[in-house]
Amino acid sequence: MRGWWREIAGLVLPVACGGCGRPRTELCPSCRAELEGPGPRRVRPRPEPAGLPAVHAAAPYADAVRSVLLAHKERGALPLAGPLGSALAGAVEAAAGRWDDRGRGPLLLVPVPSSRRSVRARGHDPTRRIALAAAGRLRRRGWAARVVPVLRQRRSVADQAELDARGRFANLAGALEVVAGGERLVESGRVVLVDDLMTTGASLAEAARALRAVDPPFIPAWNGEVGESRFLRPVAAVIACSPSSFDLKRN
Repeated sequence: MRGWWREIAGLVLPVACGGCGRPRTELCPSCRAELEGPGPRRVRPRPEPAGLPAVHAAAPYADAVRSVLLAHKERGALPLAGPLGSALAGAVEAAAGRWDDRGRGPLLLVPVPSSRRSVRARGHDPTRRIALAAAGRLRRRGWAARVVPVLRQRRSVADQAELDARGRFANLAGALEVVAGGERLVESGRVVLVDDLMTTGASLAEAARALRAVDPPFIPAWNGEVGESRFLRPVAAVIACSPSSFDLKRN
């Protein structure tokens, strides 16, 4: 209900740019350009957690990008899912480019799940909403893409905001699982884990672990031969991550 009311309110109430506050626009050209950034890039947090997939991000988490993400996630600026989804789609394309083939099954965007508590508090699931927008943009670009929310939290976790990297890894260890039957949903495509933001990489590493936990040991690989499982080396895409993760010397 809260999400429905926010969408109606957005049609009748004055709007301001989610990045800089400029009136009468949801996202001004300057902030949109900052969100799109110089182009998606392979990024790595420091320290890099074991099991973290190869991650591509659209922009550093700073200034207008930070404001836009918070406006969508915490303040219910739901129309921002469109431009955020466009930025995520670019990062997904960069990640999927590692396969270099559009003909081997659809792109399956697997969102890192939010807790039920946070979804209730916000009135919407921001990552899933952005993933749906990204999938729509990818389809318009010629990709077969869809969202498959096959991950869920199997136990409660603490608020991550005040935890350091080590605390986040411990907090999330073993916290996610694949829903019953979820492994069948991802058998026919190429999985890209997606999230709005990467800080330490703990969430993406745990999501990749949960997928591997149900992965059969021997299935056809992407080259059509029996060999390495397709989930052993997943890829991931996010809208933003810390500026230090964009350090060119480490990429």
